[in-house]
Amino acid sequence: MERIWLKHYPPGVPAEIDPSQYKSVVALIEECFTKYRDASGYSFMGKEFTYGEVDELSKAFAAYLQSKNLPRGARVAIMMPNTPQYPVAMAGILRAGYVVVNINPLYTPRELEHQLNDSGAEAIVILENFAHVLEQVVTRTSIKQVIVTSLGEMLRLKGKIVNFVVRHVKKLVPNYSLLGAVTFSQAIAEGKKRTLFPVDLHQEDVAYLQYTGGTTGIAKGATLTHRNIVANALQCDAWLQPALRKGPPGQFICVTALPLYHIFALTACFFLSLRNGGLCILIPNPRDLKSLIRDVSKYKISCFPAVNTLYNALLHHPDFGKIDVSRLRAANSGGMAVTRAVAELWFKKTGTPIIEGYGLSETSPVLTCNRADNTEYTGTIGLPFPSTDIAIKDEAGNDLPLGQAGEICARGPQVMAGYWNRPDETAKVMTKDGFFRTGDIGVMDEKGRVKIVDRKKDMILVSGFNVYPNEVEDVVAHHPGVLECAVVGVPDEHSGEVVKLFVVKKDPALTEEALRKYCAEQLAGYKRPKYIEFRTELPKTNVGKILRRALRDEARAETGVRAA
Repeated sequence: MERIWLKHYPPGVPAEIDPSQYKSVVALIEECFTKYRDASGYSFMGKEFTYGEVDELSKAFAAYLQSKNLPRGARVAIMMPNTPQYPVAMAGILRAGYVVVNINPLYTPRELEHQLNDSGAEAIVILENFAHVLEQVVTRTSIKQVIVTSLGEMLRLKGKIVNFVVRHVKKLVPNYSLLGAVTFSQAIAEGKKRTLFPVDLHQEDVAYLQYTGGTTGIAKGATLTHRNIVANALQCDAWLQPALRKGPPGQFICVTALPLYHIFALTACFFLSLRNGGLCILIPNPRDLKSLIRDVSKYKISCFPAVNTLYNALLHHPDFGKIDVSRLRAANSGGMAVTRAVAELWFKKTGTPIIEGYGLSETSPVLTCNRADNTEYTGTIGLPFPSTDIAIKDEAGNDLPLGQAGEICARGPQVMAGYWNRPDETAKVMTKDGFFRTGDIGVMDEKGRVKIVDRKKDMILVSGFNVYPNEVEDVVAHHPGVLECAVVGVPDEHSGEVVKLFVVKKDPALTEEALRKYCAEQLAGYKRPKYIEFRTELPKTNVGKILRRALRDEARAETGVRAA
């Protein structure tokens, strides 16, 4: 296929990357640990850790895991927020020859049990705050080794104070009992006494099981190989270089507020920083904006990966001005659409554009991104990455012409090997010519830029007309009285479905009448909300993505009651 987008790449961005330059993710990690050994790699609650320190700690942790006689390729779960233990544990798991299973620390027992059993995980590293959840299900899983850590475990004296406050003042650690569990420090101490046996890893070996689909059905593990992860790390690095090369020299400093168990942060924060010898400012709770701003304001930040909701919240926080953005080169966004209102206000306040990209857990994750040198809001998800093919296909798998909406399909070295132990589900999303069906509806313009129209499942059908929530949300979000919004479809006896709008006010004086008048000015009749509901907040994932499904289910239940 013709890659029409290559003519619109920024100068210096290659058409292809070569993932074969690293035999495995471990080769990439070890090269960077050695190259940047004396540089600070991670900052947490005021304490910095050098790459050399993380190198030695992860070696010890890897040796500890190997001493437990786990077979090559065994799955080891990590269930914690952004702490220095995360990069140590993750690098250690990979160096020992095992597979990382990232787990959302806020999972319920049911969700945790499913993921542990589906992955076949035999060991888990877990923050003590969530150990009581594991206690409820561990006997029904294959878990043999439990390593429990605390928020302050790697902070020495300060850590004792942090743990006292977390445990006894804030009471954030429920009682638990896990027989045979060891602390993270004990595992490191034991590992230092043992020898790490290097494992001969290959590109097609599995590196991560990244679970996805938990909000739409049974969660499936996207099988990401060492080649997948290396490829996307190189692609992200190459794509952002035009922005990163600008401005005065200095260490690359990345705000790591997105959770590292999420694939976006794994690539856009951990591996991008690693490649550039950067410092990750680890933020354990991005919803605590006051603490986030306090920790970030100590540095001249270079990169700030986030989602629309986090950007929006920060922009409206009274302390936002304390963040030093004088060296900010890239504010990359994914996970959900960036609204024009947020993008324009961010650029006005920082002078740095939000670079919106697109990807999925199944694609390691990034597939497309706006140019790093863009200064204006495009409303698109940008151009396909180097070594990536994007095609817009119909239901039969035929390529559609430019400008016509269809399913966004992708092919490239970052696309997963398949769903873990689910060949039937894998077959549903892979085409005969090797493309992955994303489930998202989009169009491609003459420059090769892709615009998401919406998820197939989120599309609203009003009297035979397609209504795409992203379009309505973008319009409403631009109203000066609106802080956040979400749009869903609800059943209607006359038109099949109608639009329902949920709004969080920025201006308390905003009325439903004023909002309806605004929508009437901006949207065709069938796109206008029939129902408007004001809320104090909207349900979100830990990454900050608004959960449309939860709102849709709730709204449809209410509609059913009303109809009855």
